[in-house]
Amino acid sequence: MNNLTNAFGSLYHPQKAFLIYQQEKSNKPVYIESYDIDQQGHPINAHPLSVAEGLALVRALRTSENKQTAFLKPSGLLPKNLLYINPEKDGCAVWFTPKQNAKLLFKEDLGITSGKANIPALIWKATKESLAIYAIINEHEIDANTELCHAPFFNIYPDGKVCMGNVSIQIPKNCGLEDFINLWQTAFFNSYFSHMMQNHNPVKGNMVQLWKSLSGTRKQFPVKSLIPIKRTLKHLIQ
Repeated sequence: MNNLTNAFGSLYHPQKAFLIYQQEKSNKPVYIESYDIDQQGHPINAHPLSVAEGLALVRALRTSENKQTAFLKPSGLLPKNLLYINPEKDGCAVWFTPKQNAKLLFKEDLGITSGKANIPALIWKATKESLAIYAIINEHEIDANTELCHAPFFNIYPDGKVCMGNVSIQIPKNCGLEDFINLWQTAFFNSYFSHMMQNHNPVKGNMVQLWKSLSGTRKQFPVKSLIPIKRTLKHLIQ
């Protein structure tokens, strides 16, 4: 039994309990009552919440919140391709990647040979749970008014969110910003493109033919095939 108990790690014991009272008036003032907890786990010594107890509660909540968004903390200077971070709620990061030659994986049903192909510059927005990707035409002048285009890939919804299929994303507790970005990019490029989401064709023309013509070649991605979505980078950070 002792070995089993140790396997659970540190044990936490109840120390305080708070009871919140609220009036029925429109401004709804509240009164918080604090209780100590005895050795049997029973609430005792009811008293108004003190300033010291309130500050301790605030510190505990801040610590919990910081742990939730620790993945937004860089190990050094902010990455040069980082555009925006928001530590509120679940937290998110927005970054870009320049046009590049990347390895793309396609399901056999598409009839496209997997291989390296040139892709356009991309804007990425990720939380711990989700990823959205957009394409941009000019990577050298990125600002809040930069126009977004549909990312020219399969498995992406019309709003830019990526369907990762069976790929499971696990963000470690000790993950920093740089690793967070790399994990999402690696997961995206290591997943197989299989189909259009909601019959959404994100490019002008036939997307299968487009990637058949690019995969395994050094041809530049034709940015004229990108479709603007009437949204700018500003919409991603609001």
